[in-house]
Amino acid sequence: MGGRAMANINEIFQGIDTALKENPSKTKGLDAIYQFDLDGAGTYHLVLKGDDSYAKEGSVENFDCSLTMPSEDFEKMVDGSLNGTQAFMRGRCKSKGNMGLA
Repeated sequence: MGGRAMANINEIFQGIDTALKENPSKTKGLDAIYQFDLDGAGTYHLVLKGDDSYAKEGSVENFDCSLTMPSEDFEKMVDGSLNGTQAFMRGRCKSKGNMGLA
């Protein structure tokens, strides 16, 4: 995959982080930590805890739900060209932890 995929993924998570900080009300009442293991682009995590929500590169020790998938599939899910349910059904996305959060 290489540098470009990693740059896209970094941009996506930076955008998520910015959106969470600009409008934390979108995560009001949520309390979940997601980890994304993205083949070809590394590991990222998303913490949804109201005003303390953020997205960041790297792994987290105690996640509620972990999703593993190729980085290109993650990008397709973000841009809407791949449905998350389809990714699971096709075996392109695997999860650990709380399946209800997946």
